[in-house]
Amino acid sequence: MQTPPAGSVSAALSSLIRQAIARNGDWLPFDRFMALALYAPGLGYYAAGDRQFGMLPSSGSDFVTAPELTPLFGAALARQVAQALRACDGREVWEFGAGSGALAEQLLDALAADGIAPARYTIVDLSGALRQRQQARLARFGTQVRWVSELPDTMHGVIVGNEVLDAMPVQLLHFDGTQWHERGVVVSGDGLAWGDRPTALRPPLDAPFVPGTVTEIHPQARAFIATLADRLQRGAAFFIDYGFPEAEYYLPQRHGGTLMCHQGHQADGDPLVEVGRKDITAHVDFTGIALAAQDAGLEVVGYTTQAHFLINCGLVERLADADLKTRANAQKLLLEHEMGELFKVIALARGCDASFTDAPLGFAHGDRSHTL
Repeated sequence: MQTPPAGSVSAALSSLIRQAIARNGDWLPFDRFMALALYAPGLGYYAAGDRQFGMLPSSGSDFVTAPELTPLFGAALARQVAQALRACDGREVWEFGAGSGALAEQLLDALAADGIAPARYTIVDLSGALRQRQQARLARFGTQVRWVSELPDTMHGVIVGNEVLDAMPVQLLHFDGTQWHERGVVVSGDGLAWGDRPTALRPPLDAPFVPGTVTEIHPQARAFIATLADRLQRGAAFFIDYGFPEAEYYLPQRHGGTLMCHQGHQADGDPLVEVGRKDITAHVDFTGIALAAQDAGLEVVGYTTQAHFLINCGLVERLADADLKTRANAQKLLLEHEMGELFKVIALARGCDASFTDAPLGFAHGDRSHTL
């Protein structure tokens, strides 16, 4: 798919957002702004182009994810997926937000090599541009792979999502030292600006928030988990993302929040400029994810760092015969100051055999479920 010129996309998206602000009393809650900026059909960041994922800025990409760094990521994750498929008597894998299709390709190859190739691999992705990129990459798998835009009434199998939860729209809260305000977006001259309104909303943790605190709450991510739980009759779900349990998420020293933008492999904290041309994310509150899952009848079977998870799934052994470049890239997945500590993995399940739920492979050592 040919990407429209960035300037035209941004102008059209800006007009759409301004209309939404006007219709909502000249103030738009941030979660609705973020949804338009990322997902407005044909205009949002993920809807208007397919080059977000890549190793270097020279490719026109904005960030790199673990599957792009090395296929060993998918190969390691496949060991955990295989265990869950067997224990949950599943024949289908569901992936949300499949990006470039790299993880799907890695999982399909590794599961086939392990003798447990899924009968169907279903991708749920809102971006038509990315879907075309995925279809080209995964063409060799034929009808084994399908794409859907809506969930069925029931699901049975294994769900995976790598860096999906962080891209779900969040609500912003601002504490002025006396009361909480919800932060939204207003029109200011030729641009956009922040606008705060008093609110009854609060962070989930009653912490000693300092005046000036800006932070996020995650109702859409929790609703997403609840919806999955409602549909998942038997199976498991694995979500990999950067974030913290709520006790760490809402620490006083994190008074600026976690909202961040990514463009050209550079990070910045201003989502109100270059709208539609850069990614907008927030770290995941994994306690909120766990509680939403439990409230909806799912079991939390594991929570750990990405480093522990990948080591438990045999990544280090796979490096023994790897070349220098592969080893260097894999190290980025494991090192504490890279992705190893900040990224976490949470596993949820329903109706699966105890061979998985009592001893999930990826959480054998270093499980941190007690911190949730």
